[in-house]
Parts: sequence; C-alpha cells; structure tokens
Amino acid sequence: MPAGRRPTVVLGVCGGIAAYKAAELLRRLTESGHDVTVVPTRTALEFVGAPTWAALSGKEIATEVFEHITEVPHVRIGQQADLVVVAPATANTLARAAHGLADDLLTNVLLTARCPVVFAPAMHTEMWEHPATQANVATLRERGAIVIEPAEGRLTGKDTGKGRLPDPAEIFELCVEVLDRGPLRPDLAGRQVVVSAGGTREYLDPVRFLGNRSSGLQGYALARAAAARGAEVTVVAANVTLPDPAGVKVVRVETTAQLRDEVVAAAAGADAVVMAAAPADFRPTSVSDAKIKKAADGSAPTIELAQNPDILAEISHHRPRPDSVIVGFAAETGDETGSVLDLARAKLARKGCDLLVVNDVSGGAVFGSPDNQAVILGADETSYDVPLGSKRLLAHVIWDQVAARLTSH
Repeated sequence: MPAGRRPTVVLGVCGGIAAYKAAELLRRLTESGHDVTVVPTRTALEFVGAPTWAALSGKEIATEVFEHITEVPHVRIGQQADLVVVAPATANTLARAAHGLADDLLTNVLLTARCPVVFAPAMHTEMWEHPATQANVATLRERGAIVIEPAEGRLTGKDTGKGRLPDPAEIFELCVEVLDRGPLRPDLAGRQVVVSAGGTREYLDPVRFLGNRSSGLQGYALARAAAARGAEVTVVAANVTLPDPAGVKVVRVETTAQLRDEVVAAAAGADAVVMAAAPADFRPTSVSDAKIKKAADGSAPTIELAQNPDILAEISHHRPRPDSVIVGFAAETGDETGSVLDLARAKLARKGCDLLVVNDVSGGAVFGSPDNQAVILGADETSYDVPLGSKRLLAHVIWDQVAARLTSH
C-alpha cells in the first residue's frame, strides 16, 4: 500500500438484529483512519437506516446495483477495496457468497473483490449448526475467506447459544490484523492451533491466592494473529479479563492443574501449541476452607508448597502428534548462575519445545504493556531478535516461525 494512502474497507451489513452492532465497528474503522464504504443489504436497512451509515462513514450509501450506474459500483467498489468485512453475515448471505450468486450490490462486491474477505456470522444456533450453513462456511474458507466463529451468548428473544456476533472491538482488531497481512492467502488456513494466555492462581483460602502479573495481552495477540492467518484457534485463558478475540474458542481456567488438563486435551488435535500463559510453579499443599486469620501474637502462618506439573515439558516430550510445533515462553531476569539468554537456552533444552520466546522481565517489563521485545530461540540453534514493538507484531513473527516449520514437516 502506498505510503500515506488510507486503507479502503468495504463494510457489508446484512439483515439481522445484530446490524446495530456494525455501527460500532464502522465508528472504530473510520476513527482509526480507514476509508470505509458501507454496503447494506435491503433487509439491513430495515434494522438500521441509510442516514446512520452515511453519517458515520461520511459517504452516501449505495444499496442497489443500478444506483450511480455510470460509476459501475458493482465492480468498482470491490476492485478498489483493501478489505471486505461482512458483519453481521446472515446464513442467507453466506449461502449466496458460497454459490457465487450476485443478486444485489453486496454479493456483486464479493465477486469482484480480490482482497481479503472477512465474514462475521450472526444467526440462531440451529441455523449456524445446520449442515447447509456449515458446508457453505467450509467452501468459503477453502477459497481463502476468513469466516469468524460466532460467539456464544444471548440471541434474539430468550434464546441463548452459539450464533452471537463477536464483540465489534474484537472484529475491528481482526480486521487490522488482516490488513497488516495483505492480500496473501492465509498461511495457517486449515490448521488447528492452541494458545494459552494469562496467569494461573493457586488458592490459599477462599479469598487469597498465589499468582503472577501476566495479563494475557500477548496470548490474545497471538490468538488474533492466528485467526487472521486462517487458523482454527482455541485459547485456554487463565484469569484473563480481556474481551474474547473474535472467531476464537475461549476455555477459561483458574489453576495450573486446570490449565494443564485443558491444554493437553486441546493439543491432541492441534498442529501447533503456543504456551504464552504464565503457570504458577508452585501450589499450597493444603487450602483452607475459611479465610486465614491473623494470629493474636503477630506470628505468620507457615505455607507448605508443592511443585506444579510442567505443562510445556509434558506436551513437548509426549506429543500426541509427532509433527506438531510446540512454542514456549520464558520470562527471565538472569541471576548469578547466568544471563537471561544462558538460562533460556538451558530451559529450551530441558523443556524440549521447538521454539522458546524469551522475555527479559527485569524490573517488571512486559507485564500489562501493549509492547514487547523478545529473542526467539529455536531447538535447531537458530536465534531471532525481535525489537521493541507491539505485541501484535511479535505475535506475527512467532507465527512466521511456526508456519515455516509446519510447511517443512
């Protein structure tokens, strides 16, 4: 993309109750400097009118193929786009797109677009799970489109289940990821990946726990990046308070034992596992049923600790799939026994993973920050320095390394 040019995004909006949420997505896109053209379907305008889309985008809204016909909108809009995102995408639109129908302006745009296309479905659970919808989704994904998995939650009326439109903020983050990648076919398409995120808690009593400062930001950045590159992503999140990444299955846990069980189960069918979470190394041998009280004499209780399972070593040394790629993280400070990299190289050999992402966390660096810098060590004795930048950037560098190893298998 030429320097200084605003990325051109087409926002397709379909006729579903979630259409009102697309207004928030549009606001985020325009406020972040994107040039957005909104293409609503006829039924979308029954939910949110054209004046709303025009006011938020700063452009007149075209809804029909024969409007402004001298400008050939059914061809030009798609040809000029850097990204097309359809949110919400109904079962009807997914079906028409999968079968190459072009009976309105939006489906014409989808046929003429040669840029990345993202669909964010929203519908009732039964419609999403119907074999016809699943076949259409599979077809679109095979052609390189990114079809986000719907979220679970409250649907229309009293219904609850899978089919809810993901959070518009997370759809926006995914769109940014896709624009960063450019028009290349996603290199993780068809791959199943597992990412752990956050920090575990080991309870002392009902209100106190041993924990750490991991926020989950890097793990969630890895999940978004993998989804943008076409992967089917499962995140095992330990005490993370961030919104669920769009199109990602999130499994929530608290303790290291729970994290271990969920990661091992998910890893059984995964092409790659990235252990970005910070599991507690130790846990109390006993947990009090009641809050531990202060002693009258001022003495402190003695807490006996036991070592937690080493999840990274377990999945590295006992791989359910011999061709899987395992990535670990090492938060090091260095000590009298060696430097950060000395300790990290020893950990890489001990854990048995393929890649180890090394963070120097001296002084509390990295935790809770939007930025990160790292050294990626390979079991093949490679080393890759990643300078300070966004956690999104580091996530893509990590997936570059993973994708190269998956291709070589």
